[in-house]
This record gives sequence, structure tokens and C-alpha cells, in this order.
Amino acid sequence: MAIDTDRVQKLFDSLEAQKTLLTSCTKLYKSISDHFSSIQNSLSQKANSLDSKFQALESDSKKTLESLDQRENSIPERESSAVARIEGHKEAALSEFEKSVPENAELSECLKSYCRKMDSSGLLRFMVSKRKESMSLRSEIVSAMEESVDSARLVLDAVEEFVSQKSGKVGIPDKRWACGMLMQALFPAAEMGGKKASRPAFAGSVVERAARVAELWKGKMGDGGEGSTVGPTEAAMFMQMVAGFGLKPKFDEEFLRKQVLEFASRRDMPKLAIALGFGEKIGDIIDELVKSGKEIEAVYFAFESGLTERFSPVSLLKSYLHNSRKNATTILKNGNHSTAAAEESGNLQLNSIKSIIKCVEDHKLEAEFSIDSLRKRATELEKAKMERKKSTAGAGKPPNKRSHGGGSGRGGGPSSAFRPAKAPKFSNSAYPSFGRRNPAPPPHHSPAGRYSVPFSYPAQGVYDGPAPPPYASSTYGGPHPQTAAIPQQHYSLSGGDDMGAGGMRATGSYGGQTSYNPYDYTAAAAAAAPPPTYHTQ
Repeated sequence: MAIDTDRVQKLFDSLEAQKTLLTSCTKLYKSISDHFSSIQNSLSQKANSLDSKFQALESDSKKTLESLDQRENSIPERESSAVARIEGHKEAALSEFEKSVPENAELSECLKSYCRKMDSSGLLRFMVSKRKESMSLRSEIVSAMEESVDSARLVLDAVEEFVSQKSGKVGIPDKRWACGMLMQALFPAAEMGGKKASRPAFAGSVVERAARVAELWKGKMGDGGEGSTVGPTEAAMFMQMVAGFGLKPKFDEEFLRKQVLEFASRRDMPKLAIALGFGEKIGDIIDELVKSGKEIEAVYFAFESGLTERFSPVSLLKSYLHNSRKNATTILKNGNHSTAAAEESGNLQLNSIKSIIKCVEDHKLEAEFSIDSLRKRATELEKAKMERKKSTAGAGKPPNKRSHGGGSGRGGGPSSAFRPAKAPKFSNSAYPSFGRRNPAPPPHHSPAGRYSVPFSYPAQGVYDGPAPPPYASSTYGGPHPQTAAIPQQHYSLSGGDDMGAGGMRATGSYGGQTSYNPYDYTAAAAAAAPPPTYHTQ
């Protein structure tokens, strides 16, 4: 019997296809079953979670209702307590107004009394009368202002009084000084600037009033920059007010920028510039400072803004030193090496050296920028200055009309030597600080009069080194275009007006020393004497 193998093969193929289909259906069913089981479990978990949340909500609602009931029941008691406390404050305030401060009262008590009364006019008059005690005032004014009901309104009252009387001539410098101290107490310069700095929160009405006062103030300041009719102290006060109350959007940014550039030598100006929101534009400001020959100020701005990698402090200082050598030579040539030219050159050179030394010490750059040769040069310049004063005093003394012939004095004794004339006091600061009354206008020197005599002397160190890298020329567009004299800068301060509220100077120019006596920097460094205290506002 023959078997049809084809039919058998087809049968097996059919059975295999059915088996495959059954396997696929089984897997699909299992997958669907698992999916629905997962959904069921998830729904069960969510239901349980909702049930627990409902229970928690019910419990919280019950507790909240009980708390509200307790607070509602305690309202009468709290009202009576508040009324008693208000009456106590009222009686204390009335007694404070009726009570007169005795003449022998302590300074702090007098300040607190004026602040409690919110008497801004009386506070200004009292501070002006006690100006000689400025150190004590600065140490007490912050705690005294904490006694006031609204310290911001107290400061605004004082500033508004100063601005409204600004056109007058009597007492304005004193009031400016007092308002500056109050502004420092309300907005400490040390707390302004930086990424973590935050200004106090004020009520909307206070900010609106501050904006009106600032707008009135701006109208009396000019357009900023060289056209400004105010000095660096008042400009810093205005900028501090704008930054403290958050008024930058209400003013033209170019106006504020001009103020920053014009008064960049103020010690607090870098912090104020950052507090005003110039953070991303500080680089452009530093560029302009370098182009205008203010490399020292540029170093302070670079450190404050964290741009020292972009603007190398050492390169800036070398550029400043290099330009000073060229300008010193020009001054002497233009003045035909006269005594007056030598005097002017010596003063400017001494100021520039002291500015560099102060900048290096402030930022701990001694390891990168040696200042030993600068100290020696400063000592030589101060000695030369004293010698010129002595020679000028001896040569300029008029003959004695009462002298007797024969070179003998009365009684036949030897002739007495003429007493040398008193050396005049020079003001080497072109940037008056808070403490300088009636600042004189900045001196106008020759076009090259920024620096003084050449730095050519033996063992000069930094001066005889190679020319600085083309930092100023390549990066900032060639030689400095400046033709007018740069105001003199110094590395120490005098006067008491620029001190901060805590008794230390928080602002001021990078220098302000009004008279220099011979000082041996080398001997001071060798003796390891403690560094001089540089007061900052």
C-alpha cells in the first residue's frame, strides 16, 4: 500500500501552524492579564492613598477649627493687651517729647532722643554742633537710629532738608557731612555690592518718596560727569541712595555711569557700581578707566568685580608706572627744569608712587609687584621736597629792616639768624572726602602734568626693568589720549568726614594725605613696624 507523503507533510505543517497560533494566543493572554492586574494594583494603591489623605485632611481641618476657636476666644484678651501696650508707648513718647535733654547728657542719649522724636532737623543741628566728636558720633549713630520709628523716613527727611537748602551757602558742607553719616548708617557701604548683597525692604510709599527726593536732587547735580556741579562726596551719597532704595530703573543709566566714571577714585564706588547693577558692564567701565589714565582705580574695580583675569592688576600697575616716567620727563622739559617745575613734578611723582604702594598693599600683591624700590624713591622725594622748602624759605626771606650795620645785632652781639618762613600746607587730594569742608577745586596742571621727575636713579629695581607689555597700547588703543592733568591720588586719608557708621572709614578716595613729611620707608620695612592704619570711609 503506497503512502502519500505530501498529504502527511501538509497535515504536520497544519498542526505546527495551529500550535504556533495557540502559543501566541497564550502569551498575549498572559500579557493582557498581567497588564490588567498591574492596573488593578495601582488603582488599589491610589485609592488607599486617597483614603489616608482624606483622613489626614479631616484631622487637620479639625485641629485648624479648634485653633481658630481658641484664637477667637483670645481676641478680647489680646485686644486689651495691645491697647495697654499702645498706651504705654504713647505715654513714653509724650514724655520723651516733653522731656528736655540735659546739657550734660551723654552723646548717645542725645542722639537717641532726637531719633525717637523723629526730629531730623534737630538731629542735623546736633550732629553739626558735635562735628569735632565725629568718631563718637559714628560709633553711636547706628544704635541711635534703631530707636526711631522709621529710620528710612528719618534719613529721607534729613536729605530732603539738605537738598532743598542746597542753593544756599551757609552750613551746606556741614549738613552734607551729617547727611552722609546718616546715609552710611542706613546703608553701610561694606554691605553693598557683591553677589550676596541684598538691600533692606521698604514700604512702597517710602520708595516713592525716595524717588521724588532723588529726582529733585538730580536736578541740582547737572548732567553728571565733567558737567556735574557736585563733588565726589555728594555724588557718592546720591549713588548710595539710588542703590539702597532700588531706584536705578527711575534714572538714565548713562547718567549713573558718568557718575561712576567721574568719581571712580572714591573707595566705595566699586561696591556702589555693583550694587547699582553694572555687573555685566563693569568690564566696559574698567576699559574706560584705563583709557583715561586711571589704572589705579581700574585695579580696585577689577578686584571688586572679580575680573582680575581679564584685567591683570600687575599689568595695570606697570602701565601706570611706565606712563608716569614719560610724563615726568615731559613736565621737566616744559618747565625748563625750573624750581617750580621740579616742585610740581616731585609732588605728582610722590603721589603716584604712594598710590601704587597703597594699591599693592591693599590687594596683597607684594609677591607679584615689588615695591621696595618705590619706597626708597618715595623717601628720596620727600627728603628732596624738604630741602627745597628750606632753600626756598631761606632765599625768600626779606631783609631785616631793624638790623644794624656791621653784621652785629643790638648790644654788639652776633647777628641773629632769620627764622625760616613757615612751610605752606599743600593739599594733595583732588578728591575731597566726607570730612573735608569746602573742598577747593582740583588743580590744573600742564598737559603732561600728571607725573613728575624721571625715575632715573641707581638700584631702582622696578623702574629700570623692561618696558611693560603692550597692555595699555594694544588693548586700549595706543597711548593715553589724556591731555588734562589727572587729579592726584594718595594712599592715605586725613580728615574725619569720610568715616563709616562703625567708626572706620568706609569710603573716600584712594588717598588724601594733605601734607607729607620725610619718611624712611626702607627703615620702616626693615624694622617690621606695624603697618599704618589707613582709615577708609
